This record gives sequence, C-alpha cells and structure tokens, in this order.
Amino acid sequence: MLKKCVGDPTSIVSLEGLGFDERLSYEKVPVEILDQQVKRLRNKEIASVKVLWRNQLVGDSTWEAKAI
Repeated sequence: MLKKCVGDPTSIVSLEGLGFDERLSYEKVPVEILDQQVKRLRNKEIASVKVLWRNQLVGDSTWEAKAI
C-alpha cells in the first residue's frame, strides 16, 4: 500500500559547492579521524578507525580498517 509523501523543505540539500561531477558522483576525501578501536578475535586483533568524510555529516562517518 502506497502512502502520500509529505515533503519537508528543510531537508532539501543544495548540490552547489558539493563537488559533484557530470555523473553525479564525488570523491571521498577523509577529513578527520573521530575514534579508534581494536577488535579482538580468538587469535588476532583488528584495528579500525572511525573516519569523517568531506561533504557528509558526523552521523554518516564509517569504520575503516586502519592502514599500518
């Protein structure tokens, strides 16, 4: 069952200045490392960092494997 969508004009994001190309894609550029963690498995440890990317919100940051 489909329901009518009521749009919120405050949630519209302008594409100006975000760095999109003709294919509407962009390059992910890391801005800041927000957090670090080490996951311990049975016999090894995996280090990862939480990365804040350019043109994204803090809530959209991702955990990436730490490059040694």
